[in-house]
Amino acid sequence: MGRVNSKVATLIDQLLNSYEQVGGINHLDGSNLPSKSAIALITRDLLRLLFPGFFDEHPVHHAKLRTFTADRMNAVRLHLEAEIAKSLEYAPTVEAKPRTLKARAQALTLEFLAELPKIRELLQTDAEAAFTGDPAALSKDEVIVSYPCIEAIAIQRMAHELYLRQIVLIPRIMTEWAHFRTGIDLHPGARIGSHFFIDHGTGTVVGETCAIGNHVKMYQGVGLVARSLSGGQQLRGKKRHPTIEDHVTIYAGATIVGGETVIGAGSTVGANVFLLHSVPPNSLVVYDGLAMRVLNKTSRAPIQPDYEI
Repeated sequence: MGRVNSKVATLIDQLLNSYEQVGGINHLDGSNLPSKSAIALITRDLLRLLFPGFFDEHPVHHAKLRTFTADRMNAVRLHLEAEIAKSLEYAPTVEAKPRTLKARAQALTLEFLAELPKIRELLQTDAEAAFTGDPAALSKDEVIVSYPCIEAIAIQRMAHELYLRQIVLIPRIMTEWAHFRTGIDLHPGARIGSHFFIDHGTGTVVGETCAIGNHVKMYQGVGLVARSLSGGQQLRGKKRHPTIEDHVTIYAGATIVGGETVIGAGSTVGANVFLLHSVPPNSLVVYDGLAMRVLNKTSRAPIQPDYEI
């Protein structure tokens, strides 16, 4: 090491002392963690595989589609396999022998890549829901290339497949990268059905144990969250977040809380509602500034007592 200014040397010593004294936020002499920057690049390439021509700087011609796909698939396979191997070394799901880890990483990578056609089928429904549900959308192309919800949902759907395979760190890195880019926070553990549309999306949060049905539409600032996290790690693996059934619309700023809370099929939850309990199918939930009301959508008759907020 070259000569170091005495003041800089003092700063180095102070920081090294901090490494010794302040534990818990060092990762030294351990396994090599998955790289955030590498996973960001992998995720970009995965988006290009899911939406050929939409996330590329240059046109993708049908005549060269096989070559394009093969090159991109091989690059993703090799890079993702390396990151999954790091994840397995950090939190092995099988006996941690180097050969076993490598073989397991290869198998998991191929399993994941085999899910891309199925993910594309779901994303087709998401793009359709966004286009048909937003009169401001000029075309489905505009939806795919510019709407943040499509990117966030696509990444969540991919991360969810890795999450189901108990691959740690990587799914969350992927969705937090999407969160940073789009303002939409979708946990990779959430189960999300077809035709999912988040209009605008900024500030939307969907927790790990959420179950969301088909044809669900949400607006900006919606939170599907846990009732309380005071139990900390004791809550791991337990249903903490709401269930949203089919054909539900949730307007801006609504917060729906708790693992036992179920929003019945066909319901509408109005803006700024704070909901702690289930509502039956075909409900209209509104907040008038004084109390929250649960009405039948068709008759507008009350179906639950008013709740003061």
